[in-house]
Amino acid sequence: MENYGFVKCAIANYNSGLSDPESARSKIQELMLQANSQGVRILIFPELCLTGYTCQDLFGYSQLIEASMKYLENLKNFSSAFDILFVVGAPINVSDTLYNCAVVIQNGEIRGIVPKQYLPNSGEFYEKRWFTAYTDTSITSVNLFGDDIPFGNIIFKSTLGYKLGIEICEDLWSVIPPSSYLALAGANIIANLSSSNELVGKDAYRKELIKSQSAKTISAYLYVSSGFSESTSDLVFGGSGYAFENGKQLASLKRYQMEDQLKIFDVDIEDLTNERLHNNTFSDSKRNLSIAYQEVVIKQSFSTATTPLSRTVNPHPFVPTLEHDARDKVCREILSIQSTALARRLSSIGNTKVTIGISGGLDSTLALLVCYDAFKKLKLDFSGIMGITMPGFGTTDRTYNNAIKLCQELGVSLQEISIKDACLQHFKDIGHDPSIHDITYENVQARERTQILMDLANKNHGILIGTGDLSELVLGWCTYNGDHMSMYGVNCSIPKTLVKYLIEWYAIEAGKENPELKDTLLDIIDTPISPELLPTEGQEIIQKTENSVGPYEVVDFFIYNFLRKKFSREKIRYLASIAFEGKYSKEKLSMYYDDFIKRFFRNQFKRNCIPDGPKVGTVSVSPRGDLRIPSDAKATIWGF
Repeated sequence: MENYGFVKCAIANYNSGLSDPESARSKIQELMLQANSQGVRILIFPELCLTGYTCQDLFGYSQLIEASMKYLENLKNFSSAFDILFVVGAPINVSDTLYNCAVVIQNGEIRGIVPKQYLPNSGEFYEKRWFTAYTDTSITSVNLFGDDIPFGNIIFKSTLGYKLGIEICEDLWSVIPPSSYLALAGANIIANLSSSNELVGKDAYRKELIKSQSAKTISAYLYVSSGFSESTSDLVFGGSGYAFENGKQLASLKRYQMEDQLKIFDVDIEDLTNERLHNNTFSDSKRNLSIAYQEVVIKQSFSTATTPLSRTVNPHPFVPTLEHDARDKVCREILSIQSTALARRLSSIGNTKVTIGISGGLDSTLALLVCYDAFKKLKLDFSGIMGITMPGFGTTDRTYNNAIKLCQELGVSLQEISIKDACLQHFKDIGHDPSIHDITYENVQARERTQILMDLANKNHGILIGTGDLSELVLGWCTYNGDHMSMYGVNCSIPKTLVKYLIEWYAIEAGKENPELKDTLLDIIDTPISPELLPTEGQEIIQKTENSVGPYEVVDFFIYNFLRKKFSREKIRYLASIAFEGKYSKEKLSMYYDDFIKRFFRNQFKRNCIPDGPKVGTVSVSPRGDLRIPSDAKATIWGF
């Protein structure tokens, strides 16, 4: 699994006796064994977990410090049989100065010790009574158990590919947290050993702080705090724990639990690296780095065992997985971006009319809804939306009727122009036998429709609205200078799975006042996706797009992981096999992926000249923005 850039990590807290390092040692060893059996490579425990955070003036007694050192050495020796790297909190005496530290242990050695830099000393906290903040950066090692051990500002570089930086509790709450500098110095995983008490509303703020720092540093941020073991003389510690990866939550611990907890998850180091490589602000910020870090190499062997991935792989990454209220908010936001963009374009050029081809399919339906919303914003007469339905050789009764009903139910203009005679004349002009249903036969129809739409837009002093979506553009599943071309493309960054999702949402909302519109929209969703360019008797769709390009849910999964994440062929196939397990075989997914890559590279020339259109999500193929690649690039390193 680690070959795909994943590192299995865990956060843990436990219930042991306060000021009882022996019981803490026992709990840590139990959790280590459990984590190791499940393939964990990094395991993080809370702040001062060997002693407990709330020992107060007991930290001034040598008995407690010596006992914690005794059982810390026990843990070091116990770890000799394990490749797992684990981090525990302990008080460390350095030249008669006591530091609150994170101790990194692996394979029978203490690999390094990181002291806390910011000590809370107000309100309920008075840590400076017992500990000293790490400010003397000249101290770079400490002798412990007969070994000189790196101490201070350290980054732990593993042979597995991750770089671990550590901060402790209050460090995160400072104006510029140490993790900001650690990230700029290369750390892609940040561990925070914490003891954070509970107050009303504090957990939500704490969680947002962790999430934000993870996103700002483009890192995995692993946070774990003390829980039930701590004293409740004045405070309550809930044992909160969170793992975020570039602002996205991977895992959390339950608060207020009496039982020990171990939460396992996978961090995607390759994803974090790719994000940093393409984020100029991150790289530019490195010039502000003024801290020197020791780099400690951690030798960890790659696992040969096939441990399951401890994270969910979303088969529909473009589609929000939200409850009703949140879904409504997101969908309204998407529609607002699209319709506001169109409204701005119409205002800019002084137009009050648009022409749009209505096929009764998904894409033209969403584009029409966007036009409808834009006209609402501009307070324009909906008759200025000129819907054109253009039945051809493959048009079925179902799509034809849905196109007409859709325009009628929205109150927009509707005109019907058959393309059959014009196409037959064109076949004659170019010497093409209409009984040969090849690419020429299909594309003549697509270009005839675009010609009609363009000319009607000119005639009515309007602009032609493009209906093609992101999935079609990535695949090149559009006729060059046919449906490929328009004067403004409102769906250009909306993938097919999201098109369907948005129309379904609109149907639910519209159904509250217009049940006929709802029924039409839902039937459009249920209609097989087809260009309808091959002859039919008007009843059954015989040309189904997904039979040619593969299921759109799989195509969109590839688009997200190839364009947005920039993952390798092998990793995308691996993730797809998890996401679509039980639905598509690995062999099918490999076939779909190979076809996807071939189509993507050989059709870049179509994307290099697409019309203007709004970017809505994180993926766009605009040659003016997100995707600038040559049309003659080879796919050799992608396996072709």
